[in-house]
Amino acid sequence: MEVNQITKITICQELFEAGIPKTHIAEKLLLNRETVRIWIKGIESLGLSGFTESYLNSKKGERQKGKIDPQVKKWIWDLRESERDCCAQKIGKFLLDRYKVKLSPVTIYKVLSEKYQLRSKWKKNQIRGHVPHASGPREVVQMDSVDFGEVFAFTGVDIYTKEVEVRLFPSLTAGDGLNFLTSSFEKRYKHTNILQTDGGSEFKAEFGQNAYKFADRLRRARPYKKNEQSFIESFNRSLRKECLGWIKYKPNQITDLNQELEKYLLWYHEVRPHMGLNLKTPNQFMKDYLVADI
Repeated sequence: MEVNQITKITICQELFEAGIPKTHIAEKLLLNRETVRIWIKGIESLGLSGFTESYLNSKKGERQKGKIDPQVKKWIWDLRESERDCCAQKIGKFLLDRYKVKLSPVTIYKVLSEKYQLRSKWKKNQIRGHVPHASGPREVVQMDSVDFGEVFAFTGVDIYTKEVEVRLFPSLTAGDGLNFLTSSFEKRYKHTNILQTDGGSEFKAEFGQNAYKFADRLRRARPYKKNEQSFIESFNRSLRKECLGWIKYKPNQITDLNQELEKYLLWYHEVRPHMGLNLKTPNQFMKDYLVADI
């Protein structure tokens, strides 16, 4: 026969007064030990009758669901659009920084679902390979290329700091790859322990012959091993989603695209918080790293 909670509270007091440990009381009454601790503390404070009356009153009526201020909802929706469809965790950081409002990601996703159709992009049953790791800046730089029709983006990322470089070309050759390799390392990366690319022809010939000027080791990711290029693939998705989209471009559009790209990269490094950096921007993360290293 099921024992109601008031009876359990009474038995709980009797067992405690008899010197039975709280853990044993919890086992006998099929309760959590923390529940027993709270009950005993309440009984000691209010007495048995006072605590049971308080317990019954707390159970009367339905609990009202917490309501979110319409203004806060508007801020969430505006941030979703102004910050390039960012996730709930990043929206939460923007809310706290700009409006001093703190909400959980779960709550933010609930608000987003009122206006947007949200869906998971996780794909099961994919062949996955080794995930590279780095313990400091410039240990591993990954490079890749993205097809935008008649325009091709060469992309690079430091997997530790998440700093990126992007250049657009009207072709996809090893000469273009060498051009990107030289410019990205001279501008940002300087040198890396491991430079990793896929097996595309744009990363062979001239690119491969000159890679060791900037890297101690050149590694080719194995085909069909999704995780081996996970960091640069993640950025490539962000580049499409947050900047260039899925449109096919013509070479005569590169000048205009470079203007958009320049603004995006500035926003990416200085404004966009990164989940892998504890919601810091790449520039802030690198700055903090250098200060801590002094």
